[in-house]
Amino acid sequence: MLKAFSGICLSMTVIAGCAASGVAEQPVKTAQAPSPSAALAGKLRAVLLPVPKGMRVVHGPEVGAFGTLKSTQQGLAAVRQSKLNRPECAGAPQLDPARPEIARAPAAVIAFANERGSISQAVVALPPAAFPGPLPVGCGTYTADVHGTEVTYRTQDLDMPRQGDESRAYLTTASGGDRNAQIGSVVIRRGTVVMSLMVVGKEVKRAGLLELGRLADQNLSRVAT
Repeated sequence: MLKAFSGICLSMTVIAGCAASGVAEQPVKTAQAPSPSAALAGKLRAVLLPVPKGMRVVHGPEVGAFGTLKSTQQGLAAVRQSKLNRPECAGAPQLDPARPEIARAPAAVIAFANERGSISQAVVALPPAAFPGPLPVGCGTYTADVHGTEVTYRTQDLDMPRQGDESRAYLTTASGGDRNAQIGSVVIRRGTVVMSLMVVGKEVKRAGLLELGRLADQNLSRVAT
């Protein structure tokens, strides 16, 4: 579950540090790289979550081919700087921009934050076969060396009412050094559109995570085909 891209904490290997130290990223303009479908990317942007009460936009909204977006590129760079004891767990069960069909897909991303944590969202136009699979066996717990600090990730699959055509939710606890954080993630597919949502904080409550996923799915239903 390493490649959980976010405009705030751009990979699971740096989430604990971001949650502990706060957010420095500032809003950015829409990506300048050409989109494979400007009209579709615009529709995806229209269904991104509005700013939650008490939070502010810290990244985006950014639209374009998923692999060209600033948030995606920064996430890949962060991943390359980390060393996992189980490399097979990288990229699971999130959208993996290393896959060409995902990198080329039209997408929209946004991220919000306050002093307690962050929320990030990506909406990507993808065929059903590209929907992330379940957490691989053995990836419930793994470690990563992040700039000399060993961080341990423990992930549990959350039961959730099915949203859209497919949906999954996970809760990960990240701990290393004097830093600890929880990361809640939800992925939902409706037709040929996949929505990925990540919530980072000292404590992520299951009920709040699933309610946020339900609200995101309501917006997703507007463009799903």
